[in-house]
Amino acid sequence: MAISEESTRIGQFWNKLDGDVQCSLCHQQCRIRPGKRGLCGVRENHEGELQTLVYGKLVAANVDPIEKKPFFHFLPGSIAYSIATAGCNFRCLHCQNADISQLPRETGQIPGSYVPPEEAVAQAVALGCQSIAYTYTEPTIFFEYAYDVGVLAKERGLKNVFVSNGYIGEEAAEKIIPILDANNIDLKGDDQFYRKVCGARLEPVLHNIEMFWKKGVWVEVTTLIIPGYNDSLEQLQEIAQFVASVSRDIPWHVSAFYPTYKLTDVPRTGVDALRRGIEAGREAGLKYIYMGNIPGEGENTLCPVCKEVQIERLGFRIMRNSIIDGRCSKCGSAIAGVWS
Repeated sequence: MAISEESTRIGQFWNKLDGDVQCSLCHQQCRIRPGKRGLCGVRENHEGELQTLVYGKLVAANVDPIEKKPFFHFLPGSIAYSIATAGCNFRCLHCQNADISQLPRETGQIPGSYVPPEEAVAQAVALGCQSIAYTYTEPTIFFEYAYDVGVLAKERGLKNVFVSNGYIGEEAAEKIIPILDANNIDLKGDDQFYRKVCGARLEPVLHNIEMFWKKGVWVEVTTLIIPGYNDSLEQLQEIAQFVASVSRDIPWHVSAFYPTYKLTDVPRTGVDALRRGIEAGREAGLKYIYMGNIPGEGENTLCPVCKEVQIERLGFRIMRNSIIDGRCSKCGSAIAGVWS
């Protein structure tokens, strides 16, 4: 199908290779033959040059509470201008946004409307957002656009947040880190889970969680618990122990799965499985563990020292925030996060 010229740009992070191009944007490291696309479905070898086909070609632009990403320790109660293009470098069987993430790979179609970076930032400011969230699909695959928007966003006093699968390549990560304020990274399961369910590997994700944290980007981790796939106590303990090994201050969100895309025959996650996750997190010494997709349970932020509720939530709404200058209002202990 015809590709919009406005949305087609020379991509970054690639090398020529005997007529092919080697893409290093993410850890899939696609070698792309002439006229073909990478696994993401939105980067193409056009006459020996790697092109991105989704520069500014937005399929979504919404105002969301930051808690929806989810970020619980990053500007709580604020709103984020949330944008995405089509495409993804994973092929998760349970993808909740498969209608946009998998469309280019499965059909070759790339929907969306061109929005210049300046316009996206102006919209975010006009709508009263404190941040721009690159979300819904994998932001790495629209890196060139996300970076340009991010630079302009910082100039206007906005923060930038990724909601990511954590598969970004080394060079791209190093480039985005100076303008990225927060990153919620999925830690989905063990290596077998990644290979079987996502078409990827575990190790690069572990590496990136640690790297982003050590480089000063605020990190939160999310694990969607899928019955029969990653819900064993052993797997949950391994995930929790890894997160704690990076920092006990990293919030861990254990979320409930709902049947979707190619896993419609798998039951919903029961509350017991989520409670196993909470318990695994506590055993590992994590200070902040949250239960997702079950409104009314496991949503509040407690002081890790005196256990007093500091942020009371209901779904994505903040009912009460008692944190004062990043500290517990009762005992004065520090609560890790980005509060202003």
